Amino acid sequence: MSDVLQQLAEILEQRKQAEPDSSYVAKLYAKGLDAILKKVGEEATETVIAAKDGDPEKIVYETADLWFHTLVLLAHQGLSPAHVLQELERRFGLSGLEEKAQRVE
Repeated sequence: MSDVLQQLAEILEQRKQAEPDSSYVAKLYAKGLDAILKKVGEEATETVIAAKDGDPEKIVYETADLWFHTLVLLAHQGLSPAHVLQELERRFGLSGLEEKAQRVE
């Protein structure tokens, strides 16, 4: 896992124990899952808009915001970036059609 992802994951875990007024993430955790999901949705929309505008700097900036808030969501749910990376690794080498056929729905 990327050092940056690992470092972020560790900080996000620490923020779970912090007072809500001590950091943005601690405040977001205190507001609960719905607030976190709202932020993920907002950031996803902003990423889509940036992509439609075609400005590479905005795309990177908004994608970073989306990834960050997704990491907050993962941590809130007791998951880590490693879980997602393991899933991506599992899929590596599979065609999209093969991967979709293997899903249990």
